[in-house]
Amino acid sequence: MTYLTEKTTSTESIFTGKVISLQVDTVTLPNGNESKRELVKHPGAVAVIAVTDEGKLVLVNQFRKPLEKAILEIPAGKIDPGEAPIKTAARELKEETGYTAKELELVTSFYTSPGFADEIIYIYEAKGLLQGEASPDADEFVEVTEVTLEQAQALVNDQTIYDAKTAYAVMYLLLKQAQAK
Repeated sequence: MTYLTEKTTSTESIFTGKVISLQVDTVTLPNGNESKRELVKHPGAVAVIAVTDEGKLVLVNQFRKPLEKAILEIPAGKIDPGEAPIKTAARELKEETGYTAKELELVTSFYTSPGFADEIIYIYEAKGLLQGEASPDADEFVEVTEVTLEQAQALVNDQTIYDAKTAYAVMYLLLKQAQAK
């Protein structure tokens, strides 16, 4: 499928920040024409599906500036330079919720918005949760909430849970529950 490739002929860096960088690439299209591509470069992220011994999904309520509101999400965060995704998962789970896990298992990974960003997110399932003290970053304010799977499904249906990674987590757990029956 080489006819579906684009050759980058130049890259202009627009912005480099703490979380993302922005660039505009000039590309040659398969038909020989030229076009521009605006790209968000991201180091990648992780998210953790954590279910307590009581069967409750651990969520965090956090203000998200792009949305101008707080939303319920599974714990998640950016991968630091040189950090393995599984280490990020353990770190973020502890920082945001206080929980540690005896085991973290990779469930899947996917690109969040491939039309303009290269961010990949790794989804882990935490097993053997142990309660501890949360230690969020200095600029991070989160409220930990635990809900049953049925409550989580209702929160997806009424769009209280409204982000892809958390909706995926709920669907994953529902499917896992159905397969166990």
